[in-house]
Amino acid sequence: VDTPHGISLQNGTVPGEQGKQNKSVKRGNWGNQIEFVLTSVGYAVGLGNVWRFPYLCYRNGGGAFMFPYFIMLVFCGIPLFFMELSFGQFASQGCLGVWRVSPMFKGVGYGMMVVSTYIGIYYNVVICIAFYYFFVSMTRVLPWTYCSNPWNTPDCVGVLDGNISSRAALNLTHFLNTTQKRTSPSEEYWRRYVLDLSDDIGNLGEVRLPLLGCLGVSWVVVFLCLIKGVKSSGKVVYFTATFPYVVLTILFVRGITLDGALTGIMYYLTPQWDKILNAKVWGDAASQIFYSLGCAWGGLITMASYNKFHNNCYRDSIIISITNCATSVYAGFVIFSILGFMANHLGVDVSKVADHGPGLAFVAYPEALTLLPISPLWSILFFFMLILLGLGTQFCLLETLVTAIVDEVGNEWIIRRKTFVTLGVAVAGFLLGVPLTTQAGIYWLLLMDNYAASFSLVVISCIMCVAIMYIYGHRNYFKDIEMMLGFPPPLFFQICWRFISPAIIFFILVFTVIQYRPISYNDYVYPTWAISIGFLMALSSVICIPIYAIYKVCRSEGDTLLERLKNATKASKDWGPALPEHRSGRYAPAFSPSTESHLEVQPLQPEKGRSEAAAASPVQGSNGSAHSQDSRL
Repeated sequence: VDTPHGISLQNGTVPGEQGKQNKSVKRGNWGNQIEFVLTSVGYAVGLGNVWRFPYLCYRNGGGAFMFPYFIMLVFCGIPLFFMELSFGQFASQGCLGVWRVSPMFKGVGYGMMVVSTYIGIYYNVVICIAFYYFFVSMTRVLPWTYCSNPWNTPDCVGVLDGNISSRAALNLTHFLNTTQKRTSPSEEYWRRYVLDLSDDIGNLGEVRLPLLGCLGVSWVVVFLCLIKGVKSSGKVVYFTATFPYVVLTILFVRGITLDGALTGIMYYLTPQWDKILNAKVWGDAASQIFYSLGCAWGGLITMASYNKFHNNCYRDSIIISITNCATSVYAGFVIFSILGFMANHLGVDVSKVADHGPGLAFVAYPEALTLLPISPLWSILFFFMLILLGLGTQFCLLETLVTAIVDEVGNEWIIRRKTFVTLGVAVAGFLLGVPLTTQAGIYWLLLMDNYAASFSLVVISCIMCVAIMYIYGHRNYFKDIEMMLGFPPPLFFQICWRFISPAIIFFILVFTVIQYRPISYNDYVYPTWAISIGFLMALSSVICIPIYAIYKVCRSEGDTLLERLKNATKASKDWGPALPEHRSGRYAPAFSPSTESHLEVQPLQPEKGRSEAAAASPVQGSNGSAHSQDSRL
């Protein structure tokens, strides 16, 4: 006979070690705690730490930006991180299965899947461009060093071109180039050769075959690392999550020994305290923490679901969040020391060479690297680091989708064929990424980056907070955590979860709406139809929530709308710890009295002693779900 957890109970025997083994072996667990922490660090630390944070920091008042950044980390980042980890770990379910806690809100899980799908498609395209640069760096002279290539224009002025004899002449060239803007060889290589950029988002042109090949390579790598689920990816992260720090340190040591490095670092760190009063700075700080930690992508819930039930995820969430933010700050030193060196070499202000996003990773930084001796070595290291940072996040995005599908179907057949599900998702991701390797690909990539995963994440996170704290009930959730960790969440987290974090998330949402500017790429302004597609992508994940809620209310039992709402929001019978030996207290299974009278669970209030007849009728659990004992066994 199968319980709702799919664990066989032969002849009413108590599920013991064998059941425990079945569940863990079937679904899989982390080999040890380090694998989980490294995977989560790899997931949270991504490309944004290198190419977004340092730029935001310098634009928003240097060292002064650190103040709102760390306040947002403490009041919003760490609490949300802890909430998602504890949520996934308690139920041992992916981002869909956890919503047994309040079935009406399962649309939040679907929204997370949609967001992870969008991010997974374009994130691997960025990794594939890094792969491309990694491969072409294996030469004696980097191809974006000089202006003597067939794809260069007359406007191109290289920092190393032979026709310039001295710094004075270089400054003169700059002076002459103020009327016609200087374009660097690295920028022309990026726009005219790698992307072969078309003039409009609608003009796709042809597929860039070298990029398509690299996209294939990056998907194959991701698939091979996830071929055995967390069993295989848990081993890979020992390398992918730690080696970027080795590279960052090598580049940092190389960077600070250069002329002008100090200027760059001062530019990055000098506090402009007047900017602290600017709401935009606080908004940027909150958004950066929120997007950087990967809240509401579904990945944190998924990764935590493979933890052992009593793992201390409170400690893990603090370690991972702080590591993520420290990495961002550290990466800023690496980026700005080299940019300072380049500005010094060109005789211009650092702000002239500073950039963010793909422009920093594929134009500004590679150009600065051409100034160093043995530049191909530094280029190979830099792009290898970008590849590893990207892959760490990509593993979790793919695993989130696969786990959600496998947990949702949940039968033996699909669990045994999880590798094929992974393969199917990877092939689909590759095919959907093909349009992003066309000549207009970068326009589409930035469109997805700006719309598919921006304000929808904030809405999803806000609804998740409300559903757990106010619909399921904060007291119930705190009890669940106490049962899992042995102590209730600290008072600070209780206050944050109930009041402060939702308020900050709401502030981010309002800020995002007020700050909204239609997207542009360099001088290209996106047409209205493209921006409409962007909004549709953003809506497609949020719309899952009301659609599923309406569907669930319609399908629920009850005569009045209020009764249906109550039934749709109360926790389902099989909500709770996955393994029977962890289902104690209000989750304790109610055994039928005839065979299990010696195992009868003692009622908490003996005066409400139940007769055997009463024991066969449904018993109301304290989480509001009716456990019918006949249906259980």
